[in-house]
Amino acid sequence: MTEGASVRRTLTGFFIPLTIVVASILAAPAQAASRPPKPIEVRVVIVSTWEVEKDGKDVIGELHAWRTQWPLATQFPFPAGYHPLQYDPRTHVLAVMTGMATARAAASIMALGLDPRFDLTHAYWIVAGTAGVDPAAGSAGSAAWARWVVDGDLAQELDPRDAPAGWPTGIVPYARTAPYETPAPQAHTDAANVAYALNPGLTAWAYARSKGVTLADDDNLRRLRAPYSGVGAQPPFVFEGEGLMSARTWYGDQLNQWARRWVGYWTGGKGTFAMSAEEDTGIMQALTQLAGARLMALDRVLILRAASDYTIGPPGMTAEAFLVKEVHEGFPATPEALDNLYRVAAPVARTLSADWRETRDHIPSAPSAP
Repeated sequence: MTEGASVRRTLTGFFIPLTIVVASILAAPAQAASRPPKPIEVRVVIVSTWEVEKDGKDVIGELHAWRTQWPLATQFPFPAGYHPLQYDPRTHVLAVMTGMATARAAASIMALGLDPRFDLTHAYWIVAGTAGVDPAAGSAGSAAWARWVVDGDLAQELDPRDAPAGWPTGIVPYARTAPYETPAPQAHTDAANVAYALNPGLTAWAYARSKGVTLADDDNLRRLRAPYSGVGAQPPFVFEGEGLMSARTWYGDQLNQWARRWVGYWTGGKGTFAMSAEEDTGIMQALTQLAGARLMALDRVLILRAASDYTIGPPGMTAEAFLVKEVHEGFPATPEALDNLYRVAAPVARTLSADWRETRDHIPSAPSAP
């Protein structure tokens, strides 16, 4: 072998691997581009249900304060949901608006939970919405952290005029033949997930952290609560109380009594009816199924409702008159309820996000009330 041939063989042996290395380097960006981006690890999800937007401007609603005061300045398209998502990349807080009523809420939460752009496995969920308050539990403008949410639609029903004499209501639990027949059906069987228990330690922690918050109060609220008595006549305050969800808006003392007993029945006497709203059981149903797929943790859910009105009219007002009033005038404490929602929920959300080194893997907890 000549010296030249030896050199050529040596160079050939050198250049082939070098060519492969160069090709690999050039191909790397293309491979990286084809690889899906790493999901955003969300720390807190804020769940709202309604907003009034006119001519491209956000006017009022459950999302408004989060957008403007947090603020949530980044917007993501959300074609499978009801409304674009809002996000703060500094604090890793994401807000979703579900749309009103159970079905829309469940669909929107399921769409978010399955969205590959987000990692929600360690996220905390804070539902922050308006509601009607039972004057036996709270007052207009007050805010309640739920320990339970109960569905008011899933049931059998007789028209009260057709019900046996002595029945307090025509609404009968599934798999039972009389109102409030014991024992109550068990969850995940014939109960159809009527009642959802939230993490009591986390709820107690959120309540303890927010119960001293000064809530908005004004002449409007003072005028609204003046005809009521007891806690219904007090200035707004933060408390723990359960939500009854129904896509049907109901009126009158008889149905208010039913709401109290229905919540007590499904919670085994542990829950107290406080807030009447629509979406929370739909949200919890979607989250339960997402938790089954290990896409989120069900013990990281908080539900806060603030009272935009009472569930029954003031003494002396008939159910029909109260319905007419609300149809024409709306819910009179809405501005104050929205203000108080943010005042109560924002510090809780900020702590969960800011203390991520701790809260990511350890859920805050406080002793719950007996």
